[in-house]
Parts: sequence; structure tokens; C-alpha cells
Amino acid sequence: MPVKNDTYFRHLKPAEKDYKRSDSGGLFMLVTKTGSKLWRYGYNFDAKQKLLALGQYPLISLADARTKRDDAKRLLAEGIDPSIERKAERRDARIARSHTFEAVAKELMDKFKAEGDAPTTLKKKQWLLDFANKEFGKRPIAEIKAPEILDALRKIEKRGRHETATRVRSTVGAVFRYGIATGRAERDPAADLRGALITPTVTHRATIVEPDAVGALLRAIDGFEGNAAIRYALRLAPLFFVRPGELRKAEWAEFKLENAEWRIPAAKMKMRRPHRVPLAHQALSILRELQGITGGSKYLFPSVRSWHRPISDNTLNAALRRLGYDKTELTVHGLRSTASVLLNESGKWHADAIERQLAHQEQNEVRGAYIHAAEFWEERVRMMRWWADELDRLRDHGRVVKIRA
Repeated sequence: MPVKNDTYFRHLKPAEKDYKRSDSGGLFMLVTKTGSKLWRYGYNFDAKQKLLALGQYPLISLADARTKRDDAKRLLAEGIDPSIERKAERRDARIARSHTFEAVAKELMDKFKAEGDAPTTLKKKQWLLDFANKEFGKRPIAEIKAPEILDALRKIEKRGRHETATRVRSTVGAVFRYGIATGRAERDPAADLRGALITPTVTHRATIVEPDAVGALLRAIDGFEGNAAIRYALRLAPLFFVRPGELRKAEWAEFKLENAEWRIPAAKMKMRRPHRVPLAHQALSILRELQGITGGSKYLFPSVRSWHRPISDNTLNAALRRLGYDKTELTVHGLRSTASVLLNESGKWHADAIERQLAHQEQNEVRGAYIHAAEFWEERVRMMRWWADELDRLRDHGRVVKIRA
């Protein structure tokens, strides 16, 4: 039989039924009625006739198919079934893919999502992981060493993003620790990089705590002439001193005005715990006025562009700029510090009650569980009434009278 060449197989045409055309040594081409040309190798193993798929023509050329056939014959000579070996190779490749840094990181992100992390938190974590995935995401996690991670972090530092580099190192470390827990890594090389990165300068959120300055701010807010929803948000921000995201996304359904209470669901809270804000009579008065303006929206402070969305992240800080406060003087988030400092300086309130109203996370887990369980609700109700009265006094007189316990 003459030796067939590539031209012979290239010119084979489909027929009404599938058919075979042999090459040599058990190698043949299966031509299907749909026009596919598939390389197959027929062999015997343990007295059984078997077939091994070698790929599709022309992606696998005749020369390639013959090489694969010869490789299979070598395995047979060693007493190894080529089909079993192929399955083992595919299994190893599948395991290797699941052991890459990127694959382990994805599993960890799925875990965070299942645990109820907020969408914004998940987005930030994924953004940090993307820096790492770009550099070594396809590499087996167990093979990644500290110098390789450091090289990736140096690229971030060269762009002046020192804080981002530090956060990427921390997030990468979390992936390695998850890899250790799931048996795909033996250690966390990111931990070896402590002290290797440029320490970022800590910038605290701008705030004001001097009584006269607080009073001046409150009078400035009363004179704000912009959008009504923004004006009311500025008036309520110092009364509530919640985080800006919690304030701007506030929904009417969360407010129980008859009970003088705002119940913020866990999904909106940074610490993923539901939070309650007692409403002093000043807050209730403002809310009832606002309800006549934005009560038809889901949100207390709807966007001017869409009644179905809240105001944007930067809206309130931009309003403060219009009032003459630049970002080095005051941010909306800084009003939390204003409340914290003045409430603590008053000497009237238990520190744990203040921390609970700020919805801070206690670093000590046992103590944090105690604070969360204690709630201090009755004291917080009295404290928020006192705070609203104190803000009235600051607005009227620009000073605070410290009453020691």
C-alpha cells in the first residue's frame, strides 16, 4: 500500500455516512458526514480493542498525528494504557488550573460574597486582586515566591500609589492563607514583605472639633441655598453622624418616625451588623419637613438626575466646598469625629455607648461581642437627645458648656 501524504487526507470529502481512511500503524482518519476530520489511533490493551482520539485535522496535521501515535505506542511498550494516561493528564491539568493564584482568589471572593460582604466591599477587594492577577494570576499558587510579589508591588509604588501597594500585599496575603487552609499552598510569602514597602503617609479625614467652629458650620448649613435634598442631608449629617454612604442611601422605609428610630439594615453597614439611630425631636422635625419634599421617592435624598437613585458619593462634600470648607478642613465623614470628640469630652456618656452609636468595630473580638450585645440603647436615646440640644446651643452661641459627670 502506497504511503499516504497530507494532500490525500486534505482532499477527502464527507459522504452520506461516516467513513474511515487508514494511514499506518493503527492511525486512521474518521471523516464524518458533517465534514469533520478526526484522527484516531486503534490499539489493543489487555486483550481489548480501544480507540484514542488524537485531535481534529487540520489543527492536528498528519505529521502531528503520527507523532502522537508513536508516543502512544511507547506507552503501550511500557505496559501503560494511553487512554488512561490521557485521562490522568487531563485530571492533572484540571487540578493545576484550580491551583493557580487567580483560581484560589476567585474561590476566596466567592466565600466573601456568601458571607454577605457588601457589593462595594467586594468591588474594592476584586480591584486590589486584579493588580496581582495581572502579574502572576495564572501561576500555581504554591510556586509564587516573595520576590515575585514584591516586583508586582514595586510597579504600583512607582506610580506613587503607596497605600494601594500596601493594601494589595494584605489582600494577596489573604489569598495565600486561604490557599494554605485548602491545601494548595504551604505558606504565605506576602508575610515576608512586611517592612519592604514604602510606608504610606496616613491622612486622617478632615474634621472640626472647636465649639465655635462647629457652631459656625451649623449656621453655614442653615444658609445653604442649593438643592433642597442636599440641604436637608447637610442638616441631618451632624445629628446622625453615620457614615456618608449610610446617610446618602437612607430609605424612607427604614424610618419608624412613630418610634423615633432609624433602622439601618446590616447590608448597608460597613461592619455588616444592623444599626439603630435614635431620633431626637429636632431630627424628627427635619424628617417630617423633608418627607413633604422627597416622600414620593424611595430615598430621602434622591439624585437630581433620577428620582430612583440616591445622591452620589461626592455630592455632600461638594456642598461643603460651596460653603467654603475645603477638603483639608472638613469632610462629611469627619463629622463622625466631631461627634465622637465632643461626646467624649462632655464626660456624660459611657465610652462604649458612644462607640456603639458610631457603629465602630471593636478590635478585641470578645469585647466587641460584649458591646454589640449590650447595645446601650436607653443611654444612646438620651445621648442623642442631648447631642441634638448641644448642636442647637453650638449653632446659637458657638460654644459648648462642658458638664463633667
